[in-house]
Amino acid sequence: MASDGTVKTTSRVRKTTPKRSGIKKAVKQVAAITATVASLTWSTACPDWEQRIVARESLIPCAPLFPAAAKQGMDVFNALKLVDVMGEPTIGESCRPWLKDFAASFFGSYDPDTGVRHINEFFLLVSKKNTKSTIAAGVMLTQLVLNWRRSAEFLILAPTKEAADNAFKPARDMVLNDPDLDAIFHVQQYNRVITHRQTGATLKVVAADGQAVVGKKATGILIDELWEFGKKPTGENMIMEAMGGMSSRPEGFVIYLSTQSEEEPAGVFKSKLEYARSVRDGKLENKKFFPVIYEFPASLIEGEKHKDPDNWYITNPNYGLSVSEDFLLSQFDQQKEAGEGPLRVWMAKHLNVEVGLSLREKAWAGAKYWEKCGDPDLTLKELVRRSRVLVVGIDGGGLDDFLSMVVLGCDDETEDWLHWQRSWVFCDVLKTRKEEAPRYLDFEKQGDLVLVTTMQDDIIELGDIAEDLSRSGKLALIGLDPAGVAEIVFELRRRGIEESQIVGVSQGWKLTGPIKTLERKLADGSFHHGGRPIMAWAVGNAKAQARGNNIEITKQLAGGKKIDPLMATFDAVACMSKNPEPPGSKSIFDREDLWDS
Repeated sequence: MASDGTVKTTSRVRKTTPKRSGIKKAVKQVAAITATVASLTWSTACPDWEQRIVARESLIPCAPLFPAAAKQGMDVFNALKLVDVMGEPTIGESCRPWLKDFAASFFGSYDPDTGVRHINEFFLLVSKKNTKSTIAAGVMLTQLVLNWRRSAEFLILAPTKEAADNAFKPARDMVLNDPDLDAIFHVQQYNRVITHRQTGATLKVVAADGQAVVGKKATGILIDELWEFGKKPTGENMIMEAMGGMSSRPEGFVIYLSTQSEEEPAGVFKSKLEYARSVRDGKLENKKFFPVIYEFPASLIEGEKHKDPDNWYITNPNYGLSVSEDFLLSQFDQQKEAGEGPLRVWMAKHLNVEVGLSLREKAWAGAKYWEKCGDPDLTLKELVRRSRVLVVGIDGGGLDDFLSMVVLGCDDETEDWLHWQRSWVFCDVLKTRKEEAPRYLDFEKQGDLVLVTTMQDDIIELGDIAEDLSRSGKLALIGLDPAGVAEIVFELRRRGIEESQIVGVSQGWKLTGPIKTLERKLADGSFHHGGRPIMAWAVGNAKAQARGNNIEITKQLAGGKKIDPLMATFDAVACMSKNPEPPGSKSIFDREDLWDS
């Protein structure tokens, strides 16, 4: 549909698949395509994005590769009506340049002469209420108009039924409120399907479940609210299944749309976000991946300038249009009163501030200082090298719990405390805690959680580390919950660790001393940890409750939200608070597979 209201469709591109008698012609066509690609030079990196986003400049890394294709797509896209906006304007009349620039880059990535799309993955992260539904509906409906392939399938994959309805309704309304489009398309509202009457191509909006995408051969896919897929155990496999048809369709594409997650990013959302940042920053080169990310530069987050309403435009390109300034100000004030946890969730959705530590109601007091004490260079090997004395804290439990081990060292020069952690869990937990499985798998990839398949492997690996610490001559004490630790104690004794070095640490309210000690050391900056996501997660899961003049740490929520690594930390703090002396060097046993972690 052109800007004058008339409908235009593209003619089918020239086939590149030869007939048997046309080998020479096919060779020439392939050579021509290769020459065309070679003559194109572009980059999808945007290394100066921090300056651009603050200056309200475009974050689009490159202009449309094929301007004619971009214009053809934008003629249709700009003429689509927004029926839920006062006056029912078209996209061209009402939307800001950032959205139209993103759409033009998408349409302009396709070469109509060869039928090849040279950029086929698009990633857009933008705050809530910045017209993601408009992008989803408008881009996919336009692509259905431009498509030449008969019986092609286009999918909008949403995480829930409600999200699927939200994605389908704008596309439906764009068709039903335009006579030209209504003549071209057949809308099936119950099934959330729009069918092109001539080509038989379909646009389907589906809610993600195990069977929703099985066997699909989609030419184009738009994945809405990717952060929700990160919470699904099968999220990554589901997306891979949906993308299966792209391998045989050179014009195929996938578009990822999302806001930030209300919890720490996990699963497929975490991996795609990190990859998109690497491409944007120029750390990785992938000319087929197109990232546009509206987030605050790190310097503004560190200075807490993201809380200044004057800076909210940075992650809200529709600020003052579809994003109401008065609404955000009112909600910001309410969430501040509600506490640090609700405020962080609000900032994740409306300001795209990534949640690194989920602080909820009645959070442990030390949690607010945890992140600032992180040092990503603090490995176990570095901790042992710098420390005058070492202690270990261990927290065990049942098959559903993490067996967690914390090594705490006292810096030989500064007397600051240095922290390292590793946990183990039986692999069946991925089945029993499906909602947390993507996060557990992330921790495994990061090297902080080991999924064991054979019982006793966890205790044996824990024993390996403890034995090497003992051989360093610096290990003074190992503290653990006295209940249910017989197997651990037997393994430690078998490794030559003296019985006098293994001490019980009373739990519950009796941990008040170590809890308060750690709070003070976090607040004054004399406690340092490796900045590991598993520890931030465990700290964020902890709730403090008063027991008279004492404090008890419990879980905020039931289920797969663990605090075992934090409890092991308190056990280690209890040992270090005794101000132990190192027993003296026995021998140096340097196992790189342990020390470099």
